Amino acid sequence: MSHTRTPERTQRLQRSELAVPGSNPGMFEKAATSNADYVFLDLEDAVAPDDKLAARANIIQALKDIDWRGLGKTISIRINGLDTHYMYRDVVEIVEQAGEFLDTILIPKVGVPGDVYMVDAMVSQIETAVGLSRRIGLEALIETTLGMANVEAIATSSERLEAMHFGVADYAASCRARTTNIGGLNADYPGDQWHNGLSRMLVACRAYGLRPVDGPFGDFNDPEGFQLAARRAAALGYDGKWAIHPSQIDLANDVFSPPAAEVDRAKRILLALEEAAAEGRGAAQLDGRMIDAASARMAENVVAMDDAIQAKSRA
Repeated sequence: MSHTRTPERTQRLQRSELAVPGSNPGMFEKAATSNADYVFLDLEDAVAPDDKLAARANIIQALKDIDWRGLGKTISIRINGLDTHYMYRDVVEIVEQAGEFLDTILIPKVGVPGDVYMVDAMVSQIETAVGLSRRIGLEALIETTLGMANVEAIATSSERLEAMHFGVADYAASCRARTTNIGGLNADYPGDQWHNGLSRMLVACRAYGLRPVDGPFGDFNDPEGFQLAARRAAALGYDGKWAIHPSQIDLANDVFSPPAAEVDRAKRILLALEEAAAEGRGAAQLDGRMIDAASARMAENVVAMDDAIQAKSRA
């Protein structure tokens, strides 16, 4: 193992992340009481230009009125892009008026490290000016070819940065991919055409202590397609996936929760290696297979995820 290691910056359960348009306040209470681990109130793509200012006001009020954390939610907002004139007021007004209730800010279409730096600088100044004691985290949406080309540098752009999300829809458009199905596959491609992007972003996240989160699957009438996409991301090592419809929340929670048999085996691996170490052995056998220190690290990941899920269920 290299002497250079970056621990996970902020640990949060993020199996399911429900996207809620800021222009639709009627959905806020339902989102708060849903089974989603994470909720982000959206000011960007899900909100029409004429509704941007009203959506911002709606979000400020919702952050103040709803006890998101008390209901077991991590609460985030997606601001407008840095190439718009809405972004700076999104950050200033929301953080000044309701920053104490906000956990993270999701930055769309991040292309270079400076995009994250700009939001970090703004948030830092506002926190100091209004005396916020809880630091607001940042999350980056990697959804352009520019962002993917710079994903490793973006991962190290700010100590506030906690997670990166793979935004498959805009990424497909940026690549000029032959698809109009958000998150779906093209039968002409031999496999998953999103695998390379998903894998590259995952490596950047894990190398620098960030949570990798998969983005949307557009057809909410296709639960099987959603599950297949989620399973591919989970197999790579992703923490969770967006839900753009309430029906996708439980699907995501299920896919990104290790099954009981997997948790049991992980605990038995750790116990077998603990017993082997007490006997002066670095490796052991379990169920006819060799296990060693690498097995322990994999098992610890499974147990840690299960512990986080159990802790939430007890809260």
